[in-house]
Amino acid sequence: MSRSERLLDLIQSLRRHRRPVSGQALADELGISIRTLYRDIATLQGQGAPIEGEAGLGYVLKPGFMLPPLMFSDEEIEAIVLGSRWVAKQPDQRLSAAATSALAKIAAVLPDDLREDLDASALLVGPPVGAAESIDLGLVRQAIRKECKLGFLYSDAGGAASERVVWPFALGFFDKVRVVVAWCEMRQDFRHFRSDRIVELQATDTRYPRRRQALLKEWRATLDKPRGS
Repeated sequence: MSRSERLLDLIQSLRRHRRPVSGQALADELGISIRTLYRDIATLQGQGAPIEGEAGLGYVLKPGFMLPPLMFSDEEIEAIVLGSRWVAKQPDQRLSAAATSALAKIAAVLPDDLREDLDASALLVGPPVGAAESIDLGLVRQAIRKECKLGFLYSDAGGAASERVVWPFALGFFDKVRVVVAWCEMRQDFRHFRSDRIVELQATDTRYPRRRQALLKEWRATLDKPRGS
């Protein structure tokens, strides 16, 4: 068991006890020596965990404590690194920069041993397959967050173009293309719009009349039905 996993197990053990529990009882529960337990409690307290008590009296974790972002298992670190590296390779420049920044912030608060694991992760992401985006995906993500309408010119698979006003509520990322999922006012139905076929994207401040969560739920219920754009 790694040190980070042991510290996490200690936090979870303290969570299960509403009253002060002796150090020896915690050590026995975790299968570690009492000396190691005292050292781990001091480490957690130094990292901001509100553990009250002392040797001979017992320990208790104050209610409401949220785990700091440095308590990751080895596989959780690999997942974070792999996901961040994948997003950093995406053509959405602002999201890519955010992924790189987030990974740097996580690395900054990790203990030395976990930071080394993060830097040495052998899970790599290949170069992006798709072409550069013709639109700013940041505007699409912002419209989704604000529940605002988007306008654009869209070309179907045959090259026919049409003006659309849509209610965007999801953005799908695939290896070769990004897809805007939205309610289309022209079609009066859900539609999937490939971002590489969108031009003249216009963000608006007009809120669409339904909540994003409701649209997402209804759309998911219709996924088994064939649809086109």
